[in-house]
Amino acid sequence: MSAGAIAAIVVAAVLVLILIRMVRIVPQASAAVVERLGRYTRTQGPGLTLLLPFVDRMRPLIDLREQVVSFPPQPVITSDNLTVGVDSVIYFQVTDAPRVMRSPTTSRPSNS
Repeated sequence: MSAGAIAAIVVAAVLVLILIRMVRIVPQASAAVVERLGRYTRTQGPGLTLLLPFVDRMRPLIDLREQVVSFPPQPVITSDNLTVGVDSVIYFQVTDAPRVMRSPTTSRPSNS
């Protein structure tokens, strides 16, 4: 192989790598936060997304479906001194994806 052929193969491989990094797919019921050079740019809904390679970065996907978190039963003492076990369940849904990604105290819902 000549040096020109090797250079062409290397250039083609780099172009394929750039194209792979440029196209992303966001699944249904998910949202993606896109950052440009580390700063929030937009929230991308479901569908095909085009990014600028090496400039734009897509943060991990956020699940927009309703989530269920259950807690173990807690013993509660009533006013007449009876002990009752209380089960609790929390239903929540993410409505503001960029805020979830910026909040350092919240756990980030994953697409699992």
